[in-house]
Amino acid sequence: MRLRPSALALTCCLALAFPGQPSAQDSARLAQEAGRLQAQGNLDQAVSVLGEALTDTRLTNDRRAALLTDRGALLARLNQPKSAIEDFNRAVQLYPEYPAIYNNRGSTLLTLGLAREAIKDFDRAVVLAPGYVAAYNNRAGARMLLGQIEPAIADFTRAVELAPGTVAALAGRARALIAAKRPEAAVRDMSHALSTDNRFALGYRLRAEARLATDRDAEAIEDLSRAVAFEPGNVEIYLQRGQAYLEADNVAAALKDFARALELAPQSVPALEARALTHVRIDAQAEAEADIARALELSPQATGAMAARALLYLRTAQPELSRREIQRAMKLTPTRPEVMLVKAEIEAAAGRRDDAVKGYRAVLAAQTGSRNAAAALVRLTGHDERLDVAEIRGLGIDHWRVMRRGQRYLAVSDDYPRISVPLETIGGAQPKLVEFEVMRPPHAHLAVLRFIAGTTTGPTGTDEVRNAAILDLPQAAVLAVLPEKRGQKIAKWSWEDSRLVIAAADGLTDEFVLRGAGRTSPVAAAQARRQPGDGPRTYAPPAWLPFGAAPSQPQRRAARQQPKTIFDLLFGN
Repeated sequence: MRLRPSALALTCCLALAFPGQPSAQDSARLAQEAGRLQAQGNLDQAVSVLGEALTDTRLTNDRRAALLTDRGALLARLNQPKSAIEDFNRAVQLYPEYPAIYNNRGSTLLTLGLAREAIKDFDRAVVLAPGYVAAYNNRAGARMLLGQIEPAIADFTRAVELAPGTVAALAGRARALIAAKRPEAAVRDMSHALSTDNRFALGYRLRAEARLATDRDAEAIEDLSRAVAFEPGNVEIYLQRGQAYLEADNVAAALKDFARALELAPQSVPALEARALTHVRIDAQAEAEADIARALELSPQATGAMAARALLYLRTAQPELSRREIQRAMKLTPTRPEVMLVKAEIEAAAGRRDDAVKGYRAVLAAQTGSRNAAAALVRLTGHDERLDVAEIRGLGIDHWRVMRRGQRYLAVSDDYPRISVPLETIGGAQPKLVEFEVMRPPHAHLAVLRFIAGTTTGPTGTDEVRNAAILDLPQAAVLAVLPEKRGQKIAKWSWEDSRLVIAAADGLTDEFVLRGAGRTSPVAAAQARRQPGDGPRTYAPPAWLPFGAAPSQPQRRAARQQPKTIFDLLFGN
């Protein structure tokens, strides 16, 4: 009989020491006590207690393996990876069919930077327990570290399918979708996560990042302000909001956020770099020089500070010094957007127009929302290339056409000139429209535009992905864009007089409250007033499944704890 993973195997809980040879009953009590101690943060005591429990010579192999796994997970949290792996290796020898061993050992290997070896352990864990949500999350995280974005999205999707209310899986997939340049889908994931936990600060940060990628600065700043409210001591949020303020041309607010970040962390090099670059751009030379000097004192290879100094040299008519400084930065971080932007500005100042245009375009490719790069291209070329729209012939249907604007695709129709449908695809594939359907009464105000979004690799080979955009025609609003078909998985649509429920092919369920023919709910009307191209939303929160830590444990909602980092969420046990 396969052993059920204990709570300790995945939560690293531990216990107090009792003298003498423990009985089997004592061992069980010690393991329970370990869980209580771990919850209190007494990790060292818990290790001792588990060591005491392991002295019982009458333990069966499977029980000893479980205790070793528990202690190994705890040792990993105490930053003792070598001892942790030794415990996991012993556990594997005793009970090789215990999936929690491989999940925990894989997580520990990740902390050592051994992502490929970690994936082998996660592979074994999901073979033994196909419903093991944590193992799919962890394998996805390892694949992200290796740059395997689409396989990571597939793993996060499997985790979402198994437990749709798991904010860790949704956050991980959102981050992967942003990396894959599918920010609209990332917004949808984070909106679902935040409907589950509206205090999830990381969710607001990721949604803000996705919104910045689609030029929705005001909404991004709103999300980041919510994140600050829940984590007022998080330096990274102030830095992120400061950059968002810069994109919205609110320099005063940006400087205030950078200053707050430095109040919280006076030795934060990223905060010093950000403020230095901002000071240079507003000609506050003395302040810029102080920030640059301090950043380079703390980190001699701070290329953001080098870029700020190069720009300062350029602004003070020292072009040769400017060129040397930016060359130093480019050698260290040639693809950093701040460095590339300053290099392009130096090329433009030297009259090398073609090199400058190439540089600014590279910045926009790496950082889509860069207003400085876009404005510079307008000055050099006479128009904003982000607004250039070209039709991609052969991809449309009926009266709908596929257009390309910058790096984004969208669908437009002369019949509905106020509607612009974002068409996000997989791996840079071109979208192909396949069907436009107007619903029958009493829902004739709604329509569905379907398109092929590319292919993904599934268990049986290459799978086609078809997405569906739900449109409110009178309101000229895109209500949602969601995966309708992914290989053999097809969305389930449930139409009722008052609502539409769609169980999408990516594991999420969207619910829309309908108010009858030709009318939309107040939520839909409010959405229609938002900026064009806003991301998908749910009209009402779905009934989420709670998250279970172990594959064979009863699922239950996790208790509220201190805010977690993305590493805790993706790799935590």
